[in-house]
Amino acid sequence: MKLQGFVDLHTHGIGKHDTRADDYEDILTMARAHSKAGTMAILPTIYAGHINEMRKSLQAVSKAMEMQGKTDGSGFGAQILGVNLEGPFLNPVRCGAMDKDSFIKPTLSAYRKLIDGYEKIVKIITIAPELPGALKVIEKCADMGIKVNMGHSDATLPQALDAKKAGATGITHIFNAMRPFHHREPGIVGLGLTDSDLYIEVIADGVHLHPKTLELIFRCKSLDKIIIVSDSVKGSASAEGVIYSHGILAGSGLTIGGAAKKLQRIGITDANILRTSIDNPLRYISREGSRRCC
Repeated sequence: MKLQGFVDLHTHGIGKHDTRADDYEDILTMARAHSKAGTMAILPTIYAGHINEMRKSLQAVSKAMEMQGKTDGSGFGAQILGVNLEGPFLNPVRCGAMDKDSFIKPTLSAYRKLIDGYEKIVKIITIAPELPGALKVIEKCADMGIKVNMGHSDATLPQALDAKKAGATGITHIFNAMRPFHHREPGIVGLGLTDSDLYIEVIADGVHLHPKTLELIFRCKSLDKIIIVSDSVKGSASAEGVIYSHGILAGSGLTIGGAAKKLQRIGITDANILRTSIDNPLRYISREGSRRCC
Protein backbone atom coordinates (compact mmCIF):
# COMPACT_ATOMS: atom_id res chain seq x y z
CA MET A 1 0.00 0.00 0.00
CA LYS A 2 1.39 3.42 -0.95
CA LEU A 3 1.06 5.94 1.87
CA GLN A 4 1.20 9.72 1.58
CA GLY A 5 -0.05 12.95 3.12
CA PHE A 6 2.48 12.89 5.96
CA VAL A 7 3.22 15.69 8.43
CA ASP A 8 6.90 16.18 9.29
CA LEU A 9 7.54 18.25 12.42
CA HIS A 10 11.33 17.93 12.30
CA THR A 11 13.15 18.53 9.03
CA HIS A 12 16.30 20.63 8.72
CA GLY A 13 16.78 20.24 5.00
CA ILE A 14 16.51 18.04 1.96
CA GLY A 15 18.63 17.68 -1.14
CA LYS A 16 20.77 20.80 -1.59
CA HIS A 17 18.78 23.11 0.69
CA ASP A 18 18.27 23.59 4.41
CA THR A 19 17.08 26.11 6.97
CA ARG A 20 20.51 27.69 7.42
CA ALA A 21 19.42 30.29 4.91
CA ASP A 22 18.23 33.85 4.76
CA ASP A 23 16.42 33.30 1.45
CA TYR A 24 12.81 32.17 1.64
CA GLU A 25 13.20 30.41 -1.72
CA ASP A 26 15.39 27.81 -0.01
CA ILE A 27 12.56 27.06 2.39
CA LEU A 28 10.02 26.83 -0.45
CA THR A 29 12.36 24.49 -2.34
CA MET A 30 12.42 22.26 0.74
CA ALA A 31 8.62 22.34 0.84
CA ARG A 32 8.38 21.33 -2.83
CA ALA A 33 10.81 18.43 -2.35
CA HIS A 34 8.86 17.12 0.62
CA SER A 35 5.60 17.41 -1.31
CA LYS A 36 7.00 15.29 -4.14
CA ALA A 37 7.87 12.64 -1.56
CA GLY A 38 4.32 12.50 -0.18
CA THR A 39 4.58 14.93 2.74
CA MET A 40 1.72 17.42 2.91
CA ALA A 41 2.96 19.66 5.75
CA ILE A 42 6.24 20.47 7.46
CA LEU A 43 7.81 22.39 10.32
CA PRO A 44 11.17 23.61 8.99
CA THR A 45 13.58 23.02 11.85
CA ILE A 46 16.28 25.56 12.61
CA TYR A 47 19.63 24.43 13.94
CA ALA A 48 21.09 25.87 17.10
CA GLY A 49 23.25 28.85 16.22
CA HIS A 50 24.02 32.37 17.25
CA ILE A 51 20.75 34.17 17.91
CA ASN A 52 21.17 36.55 14.98
CA GLU A 53 21.76 33.59 12.64
CA MET A 54 18.69 31.78 13.93
CA ARG A 55 16.61 34.92 13.47
CA LYS A 56 17.69 35.12 9.81
CA SER A 57 16.37 31.59 9.37
CA LEU A 58 13.17 32.53 11.19
CA GLN A 59 12.71 35.42 8.78
CA ALA A 60 13.20 33.11 5.80
CA VAL A 61 10.57 30.68 7.09
CA SER A 62 8.19 33.53 7.91
CA LYS A 63 8.52 34.93 4.39
CA ALA A 64 8.00 31.49 2.84
CA MET A 65 4.80 31.10 4.88
CA GLU A 66 3.68 34.52 3.70
CA MET A 67 4.24 33.52 0.07
CA GLN A 68 2.25 30.33 0.54
CA GLY A 69 -0.57 32.30 2.14
CA LYS A 70 -0.93 34.62 -0.83
CA THR A 71 -2.03 31.81 -3.16
CA ASP A 72 -3.92 28.56 -3.07
CA GLY A 73 -0.59 26.87 -2.34
CA SER A 74 -0.11 25.31 -5.76
CA GLY A 75 3.52 25.27 -6.73
CA PHE A 76 4.72 25.98 -3.20
CA GLY A 77 4.87 22.39 -1.99
CA ALA A 78 4.10 21.03 1.46
CA GLN A 79 2.30 23.50 3.71
CA ILE A 80 4.64 25.23 6.16
CA LEU A 81 2.87 25.08 9.52
CA GLY A 82 5.39 27.16 11.45
CA VAL A 83 8.90 26.60 12.71
CA ASN A 84 10.71 24.22 15.06
CA LEU A 85 13.73 25.56 16.98
CA GLU A 86 16.28 22.88 17.90
CA GLY A 87 18.17 24.99 20.40
CA PRO A 88 20.10 27.05 21.26
CA PHE A 89 19.50 26.09 24.93
CA LEU A 90 21.14 22.66 24.64
CA ASN A 91 23.78 20.70 26.57
CA PRO A 92 27.17 20.52 24.80
CA VAL A 93 27.77 17.13 26.42
CA ARG A 94 25.01 15.78 24.16
CA CYS A 95 25.62 17.88 21.05
CA GLY A 96 25.59 15.01 18.55
CA ALA A 97 26.55 16.47 15.17
CA MET A 98 25.43 19.98 16.12
CA ASP A 99 27.85 22.84 16.82
CA LYS A 100 28.19 22.88 20.60
CA ASP A 101 29.93 26.26 20.46
CA SER A 102 26.60 27.78 19.41
CA PHE A 103 24.78 26.49 22.50
CA ILE A 104 23.99 29.10 25.15
CA LYS A 105 22.65 29.13 28.68
CA PRO A 106 18.85 29.39 28.88
CA THR A 107 17.75 32.83 30.06
CA LEU A 108 14.51 34.67 29.59
CA SER A 109 16.32 37.60 27.97
CA ALA A 110 17.99 35.35 25.38
CA TYR A 111 14.70 33.58 24.74
CA ARG A 112 12.87 36.88 24.18
CA LYS A 113 15.60 38.12 21.85
CA LEU A 114 15.43 34.88 19.86
CA ILE A 115 11.69 34.80 19.19
CA ASP A 116 10.82 38.50 19.23
CA GLY A 117 8.43 39.13 16.35
CA TYR A 118 8.09 35.44 15.51
CA GLU A 119 6.04 34.29 18.49
CA LYS A 120 3.11 33.24 16.29
CA ILE A 121 5.09 30.90 14.05
CA VAL A 122 7.33 29.16 16.62
CA LYS A 123 5.54 25.90 17.40
CA ILE A 124 8.24 23.82 19.11
CA ILE A 125 11.55 24.49 20.85
CA THR A 126 14.01 21.91 22.16
CA ILE A 127 15.61 22.64 25.54
CA ALA A 128 17.99 20.65 27.76
CA PRO A 129 16.06 20.85 31.05
CA GLU A 130 19.01 20.21 33.37
CA LEU A 131 20.73 23.48 32.45
CA PRO A 132 20.54 26.25 35.06
CA GLY A 133 17.67 28.56 34.17
CA ALA A 134 15.99 26.08 31.83
CA LEU A 135 12.86 25.56 33.92
CA LYS A 136 12.02 29.26 33.89
CA VAL A 137 12.35 29.33 30.10
CA ILE A 138 10.22 26.19 29.80
CA GLU A 139 7.52 27.80 31.94
CA LYS A 140 7.56 30.92 29.76
CA CYS A 141 7.28 28.87 26.56
CA ALA A 142 4.38 26.89 27.98
CA ASP A 143 2.59 30.06 29.04
CA MET A 144 3.00 31.41 25.49
CA GLY A 145 1.64 28.21 23.91
CA ILE A 146 4.99 27.08 22.46
CA LYS A 147 5.60 23.37 22.84
CA VAL A 148 8.79 22.41 24.67
CA ASN A 149 10.61 19.22 23.78
CA MET A 150 13.40 17.88 25.96
CA GLY A 151 16.47 16.99 23.95
CA HIS A 152 20.22 17.22 23.40
CA SER A 153 20.25 16.63 27.10
CA ASP A 154 22.04 14.76 29.87
CA ALA A 155 19.05 15.04 32.19
CA THR A 156 18.36 12.44 34.84
CA LEU A 157 14.86 11.13 35.45
CA PRO A 158 14.17 13.62 38.30
CA GLN A 159 15.37 16.50 36.10
CA ALA A 160 13.14 15.36 33.25
CA LEU A 161 10.18 15.14 35.65
CA ASP A 162 10.87 18.69 36.80
CA ALA A 163 10.78 19.79 33.16
CA LYS A 164 7.43 18.10 32.65
CA LYS A 165 6.06 19.90 35.70
CA ALA A 166 7.36 23.18 34.28
CA GLY A 167 5.49 22.58 31.02
CA ALA A 168 7.57 20.36 28.73
CA THR A 169 5.31 18.15 26.62
CA GLY A 170 7.60 16.19 24.30
CA ILE A 171 10.98 14.64 23.60
CA THR A 172 13.11 15.36 20.55
CA HIS A 173 14.28 12.24 18.62
CA ILE A 174 14.12 9.86 21.57
CA PHE A 175 17.31 7.87 22.38
CA ASN A 176 19.42 10.16 20.17
CA ALA A 177 21.59 12.92 21.69
CA MET A 178 20.52 12.23 25.28
CA ARG A 179 21.62 10.32 28.36
CA PRO A 180 21.38 6.60 27.52
CA PHE A 181 18.78 4.50 29.29
CA HIS A 182 20.15 2.70 32.36
CA HIS A 183 18.26 0.28 34.55
CA ARG A 184 19.06 2.36 37.65
CA GLU A 185 18.79 5.76 35.94
CA PRO A 186 16.26 5.65 33.09
CA GLY A 187 16.61 9.36 32.29
CA ILE A 188 14.60 11.08 29.58
CA VAL A 189 14.34 7.86 27.57
CA GLY A 190 12.69 5.95 30.41
CA LEU A 191 10.28 8.78 31.11
CA GLY A 192 9.43 9.17 27.43
CA LEU A 193 8.62 5.49 26.98
CA THR A 194 6.44 5.18 30.07
CA ASP A 195 4.80 8.57 30.58
CA SER A 196 1.23 8.78 29.29
CA ASP A 197 1.36 12.54 28.67
CA LEU A 198 4.63 13.11 26.84
CA TYR A 199 4.90 12.91 23.07
CA ILE A 200 8.07 11.41 21.61
CA GLU A 201 9.70 12.06 18.24
CA VAL A 202 10.87 8.86 16.54
CA ILE A 203 13.34 8.80 13.65
CA ALA A 204 12.29 5.65 11.83
CA ASP A 205 15.04 5.28 9.22
CA GLY A 206 16.31 2.05 10.80
CA VAL A 207 19.72 3.55 11.64
CA HIS A 208 19.07 6.27 14.21
CA LEU A 209 17.04 3.56 15.95
CA HIS A 210 17.58 -0.16 15.38
CA PRO A 211 14.48 -1.91 13.99
CA LYS A 212 14.15 -3.80 17.28
CA THR A 213 14.18 -0.50 19.14
CA LEU A 214 11.41 0.72 16.85
CA GLU A 215 9.42 -2.43 17.67
CA LEU A 216 10.00 -1.77 21.38
CA ILE A 217 8.67 1.78 21.07
CA PHE A 218 5.51 0.70 19.25
CA ARG A 219 4.89 -2.05 21.80
CA CYS A 220 5.35 -0.07 25.02
CA LYS A 221 4.55 3.55 24.20
CA SER A 222 0.99 4.82 23.97
CA LEU A 223 0.34 4.94 20.24
CA ASP A 224 -1.29 8.37 20.31
CA LYS A 225 1.91 9.92 21.71
CA ILE A 226 4.34 8.66 19.01
CA ILE A 227 5.34 11.13 16.31
CA ILE A 228 7.36 9.90 13.33
CA VAL A 229 9.82 12.54 12.11
CA SER A 230 12.43 12.49 9.38
CA ASP A 231 15.12 14.70 10.99
CA SER A 232 16.22 15.05 7.38
CA VAL A 233 19.24 17.18 6.57
CA LYS A 234 20.86 18.60 3.47
CA GLY A 235 23.32 16.37 1.63
CA SER A 236 23.79 13.04 -0.08
CA ALA A 237 22.58 10.04 1.87
CA SER A 238 24.65 6.92 2.43
CA ALA A 239 23.51 3.55 1.15
CA GLU A 240 21.65 3.04 4.42
CA GLY A 241 19.70 6.27 3.98
CA VAL A 242 21.42 8.53 6.51
CA ILE A 243 23.84 11.44 6.33
CA TYR A 244 27.12 11.68 8.24
CA SER A 245 29.17 14.76 9.11
CA HIS A 246 32.83 14.09 9.95
CA GLY A 247 31.94 10.51 10.80
CA ILE A 248 29.07 11.49 13.10
CA LEU A 249 25.47 10.63 12.36
CA ALA A 250 24.06 14.04 11.37
CA GLY A 251 20.53 13.25 10.23
CA SER A 252 18.40 11.23 7.89
CA GLY A 253 18.37 11.22 4.12
CA LEU A 254 14.83 9.83 4.10
CA THR A 255 11.52 11.62 4.12
CA ILE A 256 8.58 10.33 6.16
CA GLY A 257 7.56 8.29 3.13
CA GLY A 258 10.88 6.46 3.17
CA ALA A 259 10.60 5.88 6.90
CA ALA A 260 7.07 4.51 6.40
CA LYS A 261 8.45 1.80 4.14
CA LYS A 262 10.95 0.83 6.85
CA LEU A 263 8.15 0.60 9.38
CA GLN A 264 6.05 -1.52 7.04
CA ARG A 265 8.96 -3.98 6.74
CA ILE A 266 9.09 -4.53 10.50
CA GLY A 267 5.35 -5.15 10.70
CA ILE A 268 3.91 -1.79 11.76
CA THR A 269 0.43 -1.55 10.27
CA ASP A 270 -0.46 1.13 7.74
CA ALA A 271 -3.12 2.43 10.11
CA ASN A 272 -0.56 2.93 12.87
CA ILE A 273 1.93 4.52 10.49
CA LEU A 274 -0.69 7.03 9.34
CA ARG A 275 -1.73 7.73 12.91
CA THR A 276 1.83 8.45 14.06
CA SER A 277 2.83 10.45 10.98
CA ILE A 278 -0.34 12.49 10.34
CA ASP A 279 -2.86 12.52 13.19
CA ASN A 280 -0.46 12.73 16.13
CA PRO A 281 1.83 15.49 14.83
CA LEU A 282 -1.13 17.65 13.82
CA ARG A 283 -2.71 17.19 17.24
CA TYR A 284 0.55 17.95 19.01
CA ILE A 285 1.03 21.40 17.53
CA SER A 286 -2.64 22.39 17.49
CA ARG A 287 -3.71 21.63 21.04
CA GLU A 288 -5.42 24.60 22.67
CA GLY A 289 -5.16 25.94 26.18
CA SER A 290 -2.42 25.28 28.69
CA ARG A 291 0.54 23.30 27.46
CA ARG A 292 1.36 21.99 30.90
CA CYS A 293 0.84 18.28 31.53
CA CYS A 294 0.38 18.68 35.28
